[in-house]
Amino acid sequence: MPRSLGSLILAGLLLASPLGATEVLADDPKPSTNDFVSKALAREIIGPRQTLAETIRECESAIPRMPELKSVGAWEKEAEMMRSDALTHVIFRGEASTWCKAKGKVEWLDTLEGGPGYRIRKLRYEALPGLWIPALLYEPESMTGKVPVVLNVNGHDANGKAADYKQVRCINLAKRGMLALNIEWFGMGQFRDGNFRHDLINHIDLCGAGGIATHYLTMSRGLDLLLALDQADPERVAVTGLSGGGWQTIFISAFDKRVTLTNPVAGYSSFLTRIQHFSDLGDAEQTPCDLATVTDYAHMTAMMAPRATLLTFNAKDNCCFAAGHALPPLLDAAAPVFRLYGQEPRLRSHVNTDPGTHNYLRDNREAFYGMVGDTFFKGDAAYSAKEISADAEIKPAETLNVALPGDQVSLHSLALSLSKPLPNQGELPVSPDAARAWRDSGRKRLRDVVRARQYETKARSTAREQGHEFQATFWRVEVGDWSVPVVELTKGNPSKTVILLADDGRQTSPDEARKWLSANYRVLAVDPFYVGEAKVAERDYLFALMLSTVGNRPLGVQASQLAAIARWAKTERPAETVTLASSGPRTGTMALVAAALEEAAIDDVVLRAPLGSLKELIETKQEYRLSPELFCFGLLQEFDVAQLAALVVPRKVTIHEPNERARKELGELGAWYKTWGADWEPLASKAE
Repeated sequence: MPRSLGSLILAGLLLASPLGATEVLADDPKPSTNDFVSKALAREIIGPRQTLAETIRECESAIPRMPELKSVGAWEKEAEMMRSDALTHVIFRGEASTWCKAKGKVEWLDTLEGGPGYRIRKLRYEALPGLWIPALLYEPESMTGKVPVVLNVNGHDANGKAADYKQVRCINLAKRGMLALNIEWFGMGQFRDGNFRHDLINHIDLCGAGGIATHYLTMSRGLDLLLALDQADPERVAVTGLSGGGWQTIFISAFDKRVTLTNPVAGYSSFLTRIQHFSDLGDAEQTPCDLATVTDYAHMTAMMAPRATLLTFNAKDNCCFAAGHALPPLLDAAAPVFRLYGQEPRLRSHVNTDPGTHNYLRDNREAFYGMVGDTFFKGDAAYSAKEISADAEIKPAETLNVALPGDQVSLHSLALSLSKPLPNQGELPVSPDAARAWRDSGRKRLRDVVRARQYETKARSTAREQGHEFQATFWRVEVGDWSVPVVELTKGNPSKTVILLADDGRQTSPDEARKWLSANYRVLAVDPFYVGEAKVAERDYLFALMLSTVGNRPLGVQASQLAAIARWAKTERPAETVTLASSGPRTGTMALVAAALEEAAIDDVVLRAPLGSLKELIETKQEYRLSPELFCFGLLQEFDVAQLAALVVPRKVTIHEPNERARKELGELGAWYKTWGADWEPLASKAE
């Protein structure tokens, strides 16, 4: 996206938020004592689109641009570095680095009669140890010599490998003398039982393993088994698929040079395009953690050069990746590289107009057959790109189902098994010197895991309001490049400060605020990133994924904001202690991370209904969209909730309304306090 256009978009979003000097509302009618706090907490400070604008700005500035092209050699060096970095630092991280070394098994099962000229062989293969993929091989009845092979992936279609348009394509490929492998995709077809939901790869990320490796290995092992067939031609290897299958197609094709022809259909766009066109924002597998720190989809398209590439998009796509905005930036990135090789004809595009919606129907299929003919059957006068009618040969899903082992591993069970021995730190030390060393090294590791930053703050009061009993000041606090809304509530002359957080935003916590006010606290009710008023206004969790793919961590942003707010509060009133108080599992985790990282400004922590363990997220199959910050890559590998709380000690951590897991895990912190020479039980004796 051109900088000028991005700036205009951001400017428009920013103008939607209130700015300006302090507004004193002395003449407004005073609310009654009973609802003053509620109204103050609900007052808008930064506006609903401010965080969206700032998230776009943060992501846009970090997304890599195409490098200057000087020579084929220089480009190939750049492309190999991107491939290596993506495979090493994004895909095969942690335990995933062992999965790719395992020798995958293939088991051939029944053979079905197909139609004239081909048969269908059922099989299953291991993507990684114990995780079997059901698949179908469409095989010509007679083959002479080596033949092309085609990996057919599918997208977000409930029918999975049984989708009729996919069956027709595989049948046509087999009737043209090719081996066509039709594989199932997680969450679709035979994998629609909830244990293969795509966001479950974020649970694997939480354990410090590359969740995206499950998708990559499914495709890579598919190529392995195709190329192991006696009649497979390693010089003629194609991949194609629609939508999520289009994403899979470019993903495996860019990073695996065994692919010699790629045809992604309506399946992806540049990250820069996605922050302009929100319909293109991708799910967990399309936006893997840290991918945009090493490459972008525009680069990945260029990495196909000089291999045959057909980019298919739909003119009126009613889902995503419409041709008008998705295709031009990809061609702009890739065409100069193909030109560098002198292979411009090998990069082609096709825009479907009939029906022009999200599809891989006949027009798009015939474009693919044509590309296959020009690439794999060049000079063969008998080859035709016209589709062979196959509607009568489509089979029901039940007929195409492939038996799977009873002990089949799923994405959910994989995350569960990874989480069991975590975190890696073992028992807390028992001597004071060892405890201090553990805490100091732990803080450094935590800062690295959450990608914390030391933000500077600049606070501006936007309004003040006086009630019969309480006073309210509304602050817009600029924390680095982020705007954080803060409502300051006071009653009389407080002697202490509490920073108040709630999972559903500050406006849901008037009762909590009144309790602290009655205890002579100054209340700073804060909505950090992704909470309350600071939640991203549109396509929210998809922007959390975007923030992670450019190398940030939502949890690190939140904790860094809270630490900065605490430093601001302490600077403004050095004599007042600062308590960080939260309500809920999300803000409870934010509070612990912030307090662990900020020792000087945060004096104690009070948690209401926190998580007892990050493992609860995995055990209950918590949806990523509900709490994206909790799925911070590698957090559970290093720290569980108890270890985060231990980093806060010897400052007091008090826990109200613990669930059973929190009662068990966090109740043991009492012994840790004694290691520090303190006598404090973290579990509150009664609800407050």
